[in-house]
Amino acid sequence: MHTAPLPELALLHALCLWAAPILAGVAAWACGLAATPERAWRLAQGAAAAWLGLAAAGALALAKDGGGAGWGVRADVAGAAVLLLVGFVGWVILRFAQTYLAGEARQVHGARWLLATLCGVGMVIVGNHLLVMALAWLATSAALQRLLMFYDHRPAARLAAHKKRVASRMADLFVFTAVTIIGSSTGTFAIDGAMQAAATAPGLGWPLQAAALLMAAAAILKCAQLPFHGWLIQVMEAPTPVSALLHAGVVNLGALVLIRLSPLVGAVPAAQALLLVVGSTTAVVAALVMSTRISVKVMLAWSTCAQLGFMLMQCGLGAYGLALVHLLAHSLYKAHAFLDTGATVQRCNTRRLGPQGGAGTARGALARAVLGMVALGALAWALGSGADAPAASWVLLAIGGASMAPLLMAGTVAPRGPWRVAVVCSVAATAMATLAWHALADAGSRPAQALSPVWLAWVGMAFASLFALQAVLARWPHGRWSRILYPWFYGGLFLDEQVSRLVFKLWPPADPVSPVQPPAAPHTAPWMPPLTTPERPL
Repeated sequence: MHTAPLPELALLHALCLWAAPILAGVAAWACGLAATPERAWRLAQGAAAAWLGLAAAGALALAKDGGGAGWGVRADVAGAAVLLLVGFVGWVILRFAQTYLAGEARQVHGARWLLATLCGVGMVIVGNHLLVMALAWLATSAALQRLLMFYDHRPAARLAAHKKRVASRMADLFVFTAVTIIGSSTGTFAIDGAMQAAATAPGLGWPLQAAALLMAAAAILKCAQLPFHGWLIQVMEAPTPVSALLHAGVVNLGALVLIRLSPLVGAVPAAQALLLVVGSTTAVVAALVMSTRISVKVMLAWSTCAQLGFMLMQCGLGAYGLALVHLLAHSLYKAHAFLDTGATVQRCNTRRLGPQGGAGTARGALARAVLGMVALGALAWALGSGADAPAASWVLLAIGGASMAPLLMAGTVAPRGPWRVAVVCSVAATAMATLAWHALADAGSRPAQALSPVWLAWVGMAFASLFALQAVLARWPHGRWSRILYPWFYGGLFLDEQVSRLVFKLWPPADPVSPVQPPAAPHTAPWMPPLTTPERPL
């Protein structure tokens, strides 16, 4: 979100950044010529390891000489961090995929398009040209489409891929329209130059405001926000490495694009409000739907939907530093969670065999939330936010404090005694590190346009409702409201079914696909422990 002109980037630094995605693209092409799957996997893993080394070299050069732009690329903290993230997670996924897909007939296809997807993501990260960014984002979606059709004989996989295609093409239309408007209005397609022109302009005309709205809408579509979330839930038909790859800077790439374009998006209140309303609504609804699901991968998919909503809401509030921290942390956590789904099932079965703790009281949950907010408030003051912090920061602080409540719940994380102290101290240290990174990432940036108190109140009420509803469901799992609400949230409020029927009328799939049916809710929900203990499949 810097507005000052970026210094000229050294040629060697630029070559390190360009080489990472280009090498992945060349390796993807070479994989198609590999004689055996083993050779293709070795080539793919070697390219990922080289990417990781080049990204590390770029990060060291950034730390030594500072950021800059030139030779068609841009070096900054956000780009260096995400490039390292994608290289590391991609390398791990490719190693995992070789074992996971052993014996499959289409192993070479999988290795090739995994690398091609990483290549597209890398181009979006390092490129400093609006058209390069738009084309690379489109190429990422096209390569991912091939991975979603890995099991192309499955009707559910074809259905999810078609939904993804429709959402991506709509988003691409918005992106290319916005890029054209920004380039023609500012006189340059270089991202740093265009953003500097937007940030220093005395007032943005309606074309640039429309471009900001289009970019926000494109990020919403690419990040699978309500009501266009169905494809993300249903791509669980793809192999697990593909599900993990989605979180290596693919489905959350919209957040990075918004961070790069923050001088423009943050100056248009309508774009901020769109991100804020859609993101907060998705976060709340998806979090409640997630709590009803018992399939591990589907639960993780709904969790991703909620986390992406929270990430876009942070961008809408102007907290771009926190959004970057969220992107990095969520990518690492969720990629690991997908790769570890087998062990997750074993842990769930083990936990069900052990004694179950009580849910506590709503008053106790409220007390723990207040304690968490006070702790985070003290940390914010210690880091220098103080009374000058904007209202949006205090809203995020309250949400963060409420989210700490489960970690402070007796018997949830660790037994009483020294281990409980260690857990609380680690939570406090994590919060302090997050706020410190936020301060570092936003240093010298231009603050976003102040939001109306109406939108801040919307966010506060949305997450207060989520916390209150979760407390009620935990306290009275067999109550009247639990039984009324559970079928609705299990079905995701049936939003995907309504949108899918409309989309299929306007853009029918190429091959016949069975009509969309809402999932049948089981008799009991995870928040509604049965009176007896029947077996429930994972």
